[in-house]
Amino acid sequence: MSFADVTCLIGTLCVWYLSFKLLKLVLDVIRTTLLGGNLDFRRYGEWAVVTGSTDGIGKEYAKQLAAKGLNIILMSRSQEKLDAVASEIESEHKVKTKVIKIDFSGGHEIYEPIAKELEGFEIGVLVNNVGFALPYPAFFHEVSVENIWRQINVNVMSTTMLTKLIIPSMVVRKKGIIINVASVAAIIPISLLGPYSGTKAFMDKLSESLQIEYGDKGIIVQSVLPCFVATKMSGIKTSGLFTPFPDSYVRSVLRKVGVSKQCHGYWPHDLQGFIASLVPVWLMRLVVMKGLLALRDEALEKRKEKKES
Repeated sequence: MSFADVTCLIGTLCVWYLSFKLLKLVLDVIRTTLLGGNLDFRRYGEWAVVTGSTDGIGKEYAKQLAAKGLNIILMSRSQEKLDAVASEIESEHKVKTKVIKIDFSGGHEIYEPIAKELEGFEIGVLVNNVGFALPYPAFFHEVSVENIWRQINVNVMSTTMLTKLIIPSMVVRKKGIIINVASVAAIIPISLLGPYSGTKAFMDKLSESLQIEYGDKGIIVQSVLPCFVATKMSGIKTSGLFTPFPDSYVRSVLRKVGVSKQCHGYWPHDLQGFIASLVPVWLMRLVVMKGLLALRDEALEKRKEKKES
């Protein structure tokens, strides 16, 4: 076989491989679009718990689950915002709400009071959405110990401990839904956001383990890996094809519950994931590092100007 023949064979195999991956993406989108959206969430229990439920994606999960007839337990650290969202949900959807004011950056001591607050409620859906990220990218040695613990407590411990509190009753009833809102940073190492990326990878792997452990016990566990969504946390204020507002994003991802165990949740994000999978790892790391270094430098410059003004 000549060099030209070998080159042609390799090229043909590459084309077939890329075509297969693209076909799989299209079929997955079609499958979730056609088969998704039919789940009766009320069948799993009367109440849904949503953490980080006063803004962005969490607020939309609370509102859209209420629209499906579920009573909502809202958890966040702002009493004023909790009361406002609860009033909005009760007024628009005629369901019951309960608010629990809690700062998830606390340690293990915060979970005993939460357990008492949840006693007696038939919780069918748990959405672990609350999250914390640094305001701008930073080298690991620049991150304070306080902020490292905050990211671990908010992103990791809240997901782990709330699941630990709620899943036993789901096992007894042989039904339940747990949705862990992680991030695309769980599967793509994000330089200068190492602790955040690591905590989101933990959420994704915990979800995978729970799927194996409880899949035959009637419990659905879904890991959600969004790319950019136009929220206060992301700092994106306008919507675009790849940056939906939270209402569009959550409407899309809820259709995939019970269909996709791990998903980006929104077909343009699936496309982004597909394109990213084609990029060599070294190039992806280089692009991410350069982009986040630029954001870091810009943020530091703004801080410097603010101090001097």
